[in-house]
Order: sequence, then structure tokens, then C-alpha cells
Amino acid sequence: MKKVVIVFGLISGVISSALMFLTLPFLETGAVNNHNGEIIGYTAIFLSFLLVFFGIRAHRENSGGTISFGRAFSVGILITLISCVFYVASWEIIYFKFMPDFAEKYSAREIAGLRAKGASPAAIEAKKQEMVKLKALLDNPLLNAAMTFIEPFPVGLLMTLLSAAILRRRAPAMSATVAQAI
Repeated sequence: MKKVVIVFGLISGVISSALMFLTLPFLETGAVNNHNGEIIGYTAIFLSFLLVFFGIRAHRENSGGTISFGRAFSVGILITLISCVFYVASWEIIYFKFMPDFAEKYSAREIAGLRAKGASPAAIEAKKQEMVKLKALLDNPLLNAAMTFIEPFPVGLLMTLLSAAILRRRAPAMSATVAQAI
């Protein structure tokens, strides 16, 4: 189990990190906005978590073709956790080294969106205050990491549950003649 978890967790994590770094130039140029960024981001997360399914299947095949739901869940959640660590580490590097002004740019886009929709000055001021609080959270590496972990983990958990349910396979029951012979 250990080898499968490490190999598939590392592959999933590398995919997640690579896709995050590949989208970085598009964020800087404005080709990807907040809404598109979420769609692209969660698509990348989903793609990286496909390795959960394949990791559980590989473990099942290496274990004689059988796996319980609990064992499949264990394999899947460990792969998910490794991948999430890569995701968080990648974002921490991007945020603190490549995009230290991310919070300001994000805030400006959110406020511009409110203005474009004709929001009241009170609503705009409330959004500004919300963005100041968000920046304070993002500037704290531990809180930033915790908030970032919450993005991919539910997707990985869902993929783990679905994969464990789909891939579980019990050992075939003994036939009556084999049971009598024993």
C-alpha cells in the first residue's frame, strides 16, 4: 500500500502543482479572471485527483484483485493528502514569491465588478473592508495554507469516496464443494 500511495500521491501532486504554475502567466496578463480562474482551477484539481481512482485500482490489483471499502478509502485519502500538500506548497510559493500583490489585484477586480453592477457606495465600502480582512488572512502563511488546503480537499474526499465505492471487491465466496472438502 505504501508504494502505491507514495507513487500516485506524488504524481497527483506534481500534476496539481504543474497546472497551477502553468496558469500563473494567464492570471498575470488578465486572460483569466476570477470566475474563469475558479473553473480552470477546479478542473485542474479534478484532473489531478483522477490519480486517486487509479491508485486505488492499482492497490486492488496488487492485492490479489480484492479490496474492502475501508482499505480503498485509506489508500485514496492518503493519495489525496499528499496531493493537497503539493497544492498548498505551490500556492504558498506563488503567493509569497511570484504574486505578492495578488490580494490587491483580486480586491480591485472584485470592487470593479461591484461598481460595474451599480452597487451602492455602502456595499462597495463593505467589500473593501472584507478585502482588507482577506489580505490580512492571506499574508499569514499558516492561515493561507489552511485556506488553500480547503480548496482541493473536498474534491479529493469526494473522489476517494466514489472510487472506494466503485472499486471495492470482496474475495469470491467458496463454493459448496470446496467448503465441504475443508
